[in-house]
Amino acid sequence: MRYSREHKQETHDRIVRKASVRLREKGAHGIGVADLMKEAGLTHGGFYAHFDSREALVIEAFGYAMDRSMEHWRKITDEVSPDKRLAMIAEAYLSALHRDNPGHGCSIPALGAEIARESPKARKAFAGKLDEMIEQLADNIPSMPRKAARKQAVATLATMAGTMLLARIAGSSELSDEVLKVGRDSALEGTKREPKAAAVKKAKT
Repeated sequence: MRYSREHKQETHDRIVRKASVRLREKGAHGIGVADLMKEAGLTHGGFYAHFDSREALVIEAFGYAMDRSMEHWRKITDEVSPDKRLAMIAEAYLSALHRDNPGHGCSIPALGAEIARESPKARKAFAGKLDEMIEQLADNIPSMPRKAARKQAVATLATMAGTMLLARIAGSSELSDEVLKVGRDSALEGTKREPKAAAVKKAKT
């Protein structure tokens, strides 16, 4: 039976969506192609009609997951004043809900260490999405010159991702809650910093 191009694309997208969840839950090496295809309602043999290799699926699923994170950030800040958007993102990111649902959360704390050991092609794809994420965070710091905003965005993302990684290692415990709170306070404090040029100007007036 021949399927339409639209049907093939829908099937492809379904596999990517399923893989993106499993990728964040179980890691890059925790995805079994046979089980994944079965979950998507497809046969194992149909995999290579959609992907050249397992790595190709991992790269695409990772990119999909990163895109969903950035889309989520846009949605939660859509009706928030510009000066409060970065804080809103940090609050949502460093929550118990995000900690307890890695399959639907940010890929960085779930996969960052693994991706660093993947092929140059996979690392390049990761770096590209990471840069997009940093740029989006910088867009939400309108009070700073672009260079300073990007620097703050890098610091905020590093704080958020590192905090989430440690909180998940600690599990759903008092220690985990403590890590989340301290990391959240640190990230939020960073969102309140003024660029040095603005602070100097204010001091002179």
